[in-house]
Amino acid sequence: MEPGSPVSAVRSQRVLCGNDIRPALILIREGKISKILPDTSLDVDAACQVLDVGDRLVMPGVVDCHVHVNEPGRTTWEGYWTATRAAAAGGVTTIVDMPLNSIPPTTTLSNFQEKMKAATGQCFVDTAFWGGVIPDNQLELRPMIQAGVAGFKCFLIHSGVDEFPHVTDGDLHAAMKQLQGTGSVLLFHAEREVQQPSGEEGDPSEYSTFLKSRPDIMELEAINVVAQLCQQYQVRCHIVHLSSAQPLEVIQAARQAGAPLTVETTHHYLTLSAEDIPAKATQYKCCPPIRGQANQEQLWSALKAGQIDMVVSDHSPCTPDLKRLDSGDFVQAWGGISSLQFGLSLFWTKASKKGFSLPDAVKILCQRPAQLCSLDKQKGSLIPGYDADLVIWDPEKEFEVKDENIHHKNKLTPYLGFKLLGEVYATIVRGKIVYKQGSFSSQPLGRHLLVSQAKTQASL
Repeated sequence: MEPGSPVSAVRSQRVLCGNDIRPALILIREGKISKILPDTSLDVDAACQVLDVGDRLVMPGVVDCHVHVNEPGRTTWEGYWTATRAAAAGGVTTIVDMPLNSIPPTTTLSNFQEKMKAATGQCFVDTAFWGGVIPDNQLELRPMIQAGVAGFKCFLIHSGVDEFPHVTDGDLHAAMKQLQGTGSVLLFHAEREVQQPSGEEGDPSEYSTFLKSRPDIMELEAINVVAQLCQQYQVRCHIVHLSSAQPLEVIQAARQAGAPLTVETTHHYLTLSAEDIPAKATQYKCCPPIRGQANQEQLWSALKAGQIDMVVSDHSPCTPDLKRLDSGDFVQAWGGISSLQFGLSLFWTKASKKGFSLPDAVKILCQRPAQLCSLDKQKGSLIPGYDADLVIWDPEKEFEVKDENIHHKNKLTPYLGFKLLGEVYATIVRGKIVYKQGSFSSQPLGRHLLVSQAKTQASL
């Protein structure tokens, strides 16, 4: 059965249903899961297009709710065609595109419409969209909610691009008042400028110089602000790409006090550590920064304990020249890591050795990200009535990340040469094969996902 083909049923000896892995036959009708039958020996209609995948694992497609596609405006960095192909190759069936670094950013209703137009006919997987909160755009927020954005993102520090300025406390209060009662969510890049001790600048080609410039206290200060706002307004708030373990106590205290606050970390913070980053290796630079091994272990413990809700890619590519590879200058280089295609395997490579189960992986990579963006009634679970979005993969199979197998537009990634566990065999989006063994459907089969906000959201 070739990419592009509709599938009426998927049969496997290993289907992840809830907390169980068992033989099953998933019946698909009109792009939805219609039934999950426990006995794979059952005959199905002879006209039925059955994909038998043997003992490969079938689970819900990954929902990656933190992706920078950069289209329109910065399509030399990435674009919908390449980003969504890379997603499909990695078992990701839904992405949620960040409001920057596209030009224009998704900060007005008209800019949102421009972004959707740019994405039309280009997406190999389903795509939803975050809006942005910037100074003085609070009256754009409700129109964007009505038009279907999944929620909003803001920065508490310079965003890296001038067209998406960071917000002041006044801007935040104005935005929170608009979001009250909508069911929407505000995402925070949670770092704040702090008074840095004066002293030697350090060698910009050494990673430690950059790391010292973004200390843990910047995240801690910002998350204190987020926790207070969340508690005050009772608007859903979400901390993106937590890199420091230090604010975890603040987050826990806010949640216990009733704040509807969630938090994600990324594959790079759970996989890479500061001690292993060579001089001039600017492909490792991101903000907030990759921290030390001891901090990484604390993040894994927090994820295990449920204090961190989900893991995402924060795929943020750029052209190689912006990484300043010639000088290896960490201070001047663009901060962002490309990893959309490899998130499932990066996570499983480490998580499988730390006592995480496959059902845990589904909660962390599929269900909770779907909940965050109010897509959890159609995405993230193998349940009759849900979209037939499936990843079929070999969790035990090792593969090497090679340049020729990377489907991002720009191949530069710190994971080049890594041996990862868990190879994707095929990806199905709403009952159609979009990727199988290195090949893609000839036409993009993804749709735009316009989110209808419930007035109240269950906590994650």
